[in-house]
Amino acid sequence: MIFIDNVVAMEVMDSRGNPTVKATVTLSDGTTESAVVPSGASTGKREALELRDGGTRYMGKGVLTAVENVNTQIADVLMGMSPFNQAAVDAEMKRLDGTENYGTLGANAVLGVSMAVARAAAASLEMPLYRYLGGANAMVMPVPMLNIINGGSHADNSVDFQEYMIMPIGFDDFSESLRASAEVYHNLKKILKDADHNTALGDEGGFAPDLSSNEEPIQVVMQAIEKAGYVPGKEIAIALDVAASELVADGGYRLDSEDRTVTSAELVDYYVDLCEKYPIVSIEDGLSEDDWDGWKLLTEKLADKVHLVGDDLFVTNVNILNEGIQKDIANAILIKPNQIGSVSETMQTVRLAQRNGYQCVMSHRSGESEDAFIADFAVALNCGEIKTGSTARGERTAKYNRLLEIENEVIYGEYLGAELF
Repeated sequence: MIFIDNVVAMEVMDSRGNPTVKATVTLSDGTTESAVVPSGASTGKREALELRDGGTRYMGKGVLTAVENVNTQIADVLMGMSPFNQAAVDAEMKRLDGTENYGTLGANAVLGVSMAVARAAAASLEMPLYRYLGGANAMVMPVPMLNIINGGSHADNSVDFQEYMIMPIGFDDFSESLRASAEVYHNLKKILKDADHNTALGDEGGFAPDLSSNEEPIQVVMQAIEKAGYVPGKEIAIALDVAASELVADGGYRLDSEDRTVTSAELVDYYVDLCEKYPIVSIEDGLSEDDWDGWKLLTEKLADKVHLVGDDLFVTNVNILNEGIQKDIANAILIKPNQIGSVSETMQTVRLAQRNGYQCVMSHRSGESEDAFIADFAVALNCGEIKTGSTARGERTAKYNRLLEIENEVIYGEYLGAELF
């Protein structure tokens, strides 16, 4: 019988230059696999705890305590267990932690091990990770949501909304959709440069120009789509991540770039207006995680037209998602494994969402690494969409390149494109 022979961790760097956890699992047959945990900038307050050391080292962001938790407590309970029962491994770490949000061990410690165990089990069976986690039914290639203009907490500029994304929906396969997206990205850079805008990159590889309003980035993206030779709305659509929890102020939502504070209802009307003017197919975190009344209004007004994606709202948590389903809030969910803490719990949330008709969007974080786990995970769970940055920066393209490899392997693969909307 093959069993977990060793579990170790170390502190490594993420794409923002902050420390994170790398966990390595060795099986009794000699298989050794690792995983690196990402970290978010815009985080929901209900997310699982990312354990940081505090103090002065790395400005308090060190993860040596989480690493030590892997090397001692987690290793002690997992060694000797079968790697092929992911749920049992994850449940044992949950039991060991003893809290709802991994407040003892740290979700960064637990998730790193959880991912590494899944990867080691797949390698031991000589199976690709997506096939091991998803079985024979893993065959949907995700439509990418590419963040090409950054704002909010992802960039140091005047734009309030956090992400302006393109979605290549009018294509037959993933590789063609990625090519078209890259062409739009390069045309956007030329448009911004010709207009004397800053073309420095934000955390997720998008540009971070100072623009006059939250609508102007949409107009610039529309120009880039057309300049690249594509039809907005038919071949390439637009998606927004407002990250509205970051905008809460003075009893409403503060839009600094437009020098105004608006109510929930006014912000919803703003989105309705934008959706009438532009081919917007997805709005993420349009209202704050605490504004459930506002979310209800947004759902009533736009759910039949666009995906309303809960990120800070649901934090990949099956219990919070279930509450949203019961209250008919939103119609889609962002899936971030490090929000909930383990592979098994992530899969549980996806299953609940899919059973209730909520679209699932597999997602990276702003602090990433070369680890492409979520590319396999998106295909394994047939998510249909993936959000992993622009077509620049190696920690982002690592996921796209992995998806290109998967597309070449999945014989009966499907790219849903416009069928999603």
